[in-house]
Amino acid sequence: MKRRTVIGGLAGASLLPLASTSQSKVKAGDIPKRVFGKTGEKLTIIGLASGRFHLTNSEEDAIALVQHAYDLGINYFDTAHSYGNGRSEMIYGKAMKSFRKNIFLTTKSNKRSRKEAEAELDASLKSLQTDYLDLWQCHEVAKMEEVEKIFAPGGAYEAFEAAKKAGKCRFFGFTGHTDPEVHLALLKGSEKWETILMPLHIADPLYLSFEKQVLPIAVQRGMGIQGMKSLANSKLLQTFSVKECLTYTLSLPIHCLTLGCTTIGQLEDDVRIAQNFKPMEPSQLAALNQRATRIKGPLLEDWKKNIENKISMLERPEYVGG
Repeated sequence: MKRRTVIGGLAGASLLPLASTSQSKVKAGDIPKRVFGKTGEKLTIIGLASGRFHLTNSEEDAIALVQHAYDLGINYFDTAHSYGNGRSEMIYGKAMKSFRKNIFLTTKSNKRSRKEAEAELDASLKSLQTDYLDLWQCHEVAKMEEVEKIFAPGGAYEAFEAAKKAGKCRFFGFTGHTDPEVHLALLKGSEKWETILMPLHIADPLYLSFEKQVLPIAVQRGMGIQGMKSLANSKLLQTFSVKECLTYTLSLPIHCLTLGCTTIGQLEDDVRIAQNFKPMEPSQLAALNQRATRIKGPLLEDWKKNIENKISMLERPEYVGG
């Protein structure tokens, strides 16, 4: 049985059982770590993201997935209050009781005013059953109007600064996947952002590229850099293997990669790839980019701004995060 059986972003139509698809058992530990920018934290190069927990068979399966990720040595766990209307945070809270202080925990808020963001932070802390976050992120910023609201008096940016000062988060940053120009505007608006999360994958350099436009600035600033969408919501698996996709993104100058696993088998496959990771040469990365030429653009990356006015013939599933 193949690891990801659903292609083209239609995840959830056919789920794998919550059991390893691997022939050999994955050993715990040995996942490489990188220093997370100026934060000084050492994070495993892959982390568990909870945006697809609704695709697991049950809450118990999701909790088991989180606990197994920790047992395998992963120390970086990603969620957002908007994932499952708070359900993903609640699963993390239940699963992490015994090891919360041993891991790096991040959640996110997509509220744009200080008042709303602070209220959501309190709700997140309650659901996660913790009194602080390692990282709190301004989530899914997609438009310039949102940037203006975030930095305006009474905007969400004030909430992030205040949360760090109050000890409710150790670090703060932002995320987005729609438009690299929006990321650049957020970077221009403040040099106090400590981390950044962006889509980075084989086809990204070919269309509205975060890798080309945003990544170099984040590197120059010494930010903690997180990658996401390395499989392009499984669509890249039409052309590339999981190993090629993960190795490509991990070969970029990033510190960690969020992975939206839904089964133990997927998790163990990802851990095995990370344990055996060897960075690609620039020529190898370029060769993968070339292979992606025929599938590049807004139909592949339907989370990005569509500047080609192409319309997919398939009904798009609702975006659920990650």
